[in-house]
Amino acid sequence: MVFKWLYKNKNDYPDFWTAYVNTFKDAKKRSIKETRFIAFDTETTGFDKKKDRILSIGAVEFTGKSIQVNESLELYLEQDVFNPETVKIHGLMKKGSLEKVTEPEAIETFLDYIKDAVLVAHHANFDRNMVNAMLSRHGLGRLKNQFLDTGHLFNKSKHAIYQENLKEHYTLDDLCKELNVPKVDRHTASGDALITAIVFLKILSRMDKRNKLDWDHLLKP
Repeated sequence: MVFKWLYKNKNDYPDFWTAYVNTFKDAKKRSIKETRFIAFDTETTGFDKKKDRILSIGAVEFTGKSIQVNESLELYLEQDVFNPETVKIHGLMKKGSLEKVTEPEAIETFLDYIKDAVLVAHHANFDRNMVNAMLSRHGLGRLKNQFLDTGHLFNKSKHAIYQENLKEHYTLDDLCKELNVPKVDRHTASGDALITAIVFLKILSRMDKRNKLDWDHLLKP
């Protein structure tokens, strides 16, 4: 399925894209505790943003310490590209009983859900690149949201305690172990999104105790 606006003027975007972009025009600067965050995760057919596709997207929103589990997002996408090797990880089949949506439907639903929220992911560049590739395939621009990476933030919180980086690379499993977070529904997009949200809040709590909880510290490379 191809979006009809691929054949229009490049500035003639669909209403939902315009609505998404406009959320940033009216955005007000908020404190960290007042900011709407969304932790999200993608399960994919592989790691090549050009060749591979998103199988599922899971997302959960939270403000302060309150995770809105009842308002979480879970999408399964129809597949033309299929890699049977990835089934070993996420258990999603090309055909099955799960209700699936097209890429265009997933894009519209996801953008309407996230709006101008700050997005949180583990290895955030991968998820951001996969979503941006999906947007590009349908003639849209790139995500405009601010991103935070839990792996990067955890390293910074470790540094604040021990004055050294104890490990260069942390998996989500590493963080669950270090922060005592249960690995419920691990390797599903919705499960990993919820785990990421809990991990993120625990990192913020650690930073707050050491007076490191401010935007400058969070956003610093």
